[in-house]
Amino acid sequence: MSAEPTNFKLGLQLIPQMSTAEVVDTIRTAEELGYDYCMVADEGLMQDVFVCLGAAARVTDSIRLGVVTNGYTRHPAATAAAVATVNELSGGRAFVTLVAGGTMVLHPMGIQRSAPLSVIDDTIEILRALWTGDAVEWEGRRVGVHDAQLIHGPQSIPIWVAARGPRILELAGEKADGVVLMAKSDLRESIEIASRAGKDLDLIYLDRLAFSPEMIEEARGLYGYAILDSPPRLLRNLGIDDDTMRELYAAFDRGGVAAISALVTDEMVAAYQIAGTKTECREQLKEMIVRHRLNGFFINIIGPGIDENRTLLADVAEIARGSQS
Repeated sequence: MSAEPTNFKLGLQLIPQMSTAEVVDTIRTAEELGYDYCMVADEGLMQDVFVCLGAAARVTDSIRLGVVTNGYTRHPAATAAAVATVNELSGGRAFVTLVAGGTMVLHPMGIQRSAPLSVIDDTIEILRALWTGDAVEWEGRRVGVHDAQLIHGPQSIPIWVAARGPRILELAGEKADGVVLMAKSDLRESIEIASRAGKDLDLIYLDRLAFSPEMIEEARGLYGYAILDSPPRLLRNLGIDDDTMRELYAAFDRGGVAAISALVTDEMVAAYQIAGTKTECREQLKEMIVRHRLNGFFINIIGPGIDENRTLLADVAEIARGSQS
């Protein structure tokens, strides 16, 4: 990889827990504020991501539009066609980020999260094959396509993988164009794993940021979602020992994720994400960009409120631009 990050990307991940109109307005607002990328999470029973992205494609000009999806709830061939459609509507601005699928998405549909490595691998192979524009006959370990051909013709669409476990990080390094990373204290080791194949990857750091007392409190509430089912390496890098993990799981059994938040300290939040004053957040991000050679920073937008999210996007853009000076 190059010694310095090039073409630094400022983006957002949007969890579509708001009206479709607000999803589109938020993406348009991000473009107005200078954001380069937006990826919308395919959360199953929220707003349909491809309806939202298609609508956003018609009212934006430059921001790249991506879906965060999995190979369980959507067949890779259906994803290939849908992303190609967004690419057509947007004039070539589409991209896709693949994830292993989480309990919150799969459980309501009665889907077991089995063999995630194989599902992601098969999905990458099918997307790449179908985006050649040729007819495809291919059988993977979990999913296949038979005499399948898109009507869209050849497509040049980047594939990123959001990964935490070592095997999926290795797969991302071998086959994807980029990797989306979380957990501040785990960046060094996760990047080392993803970089073993020696490819020139986009390294994207996804965070929520916390630069006010309210945001710190919000981070405590979200901490349980972040660490449950995390690989041992990530927990170790966050400073969570076996006794603490048992305590957190016991709290979860008593009262769910909300019960975990009462046990989360400021130090635990700071190990997982960028936190502090705006100036401290800017300096942390600047140091991380240089140390880890990051190519992009994405802010996680998790709920409704167009005015609140506009303010957050503006504040984060100011922090991120300051980190580049």
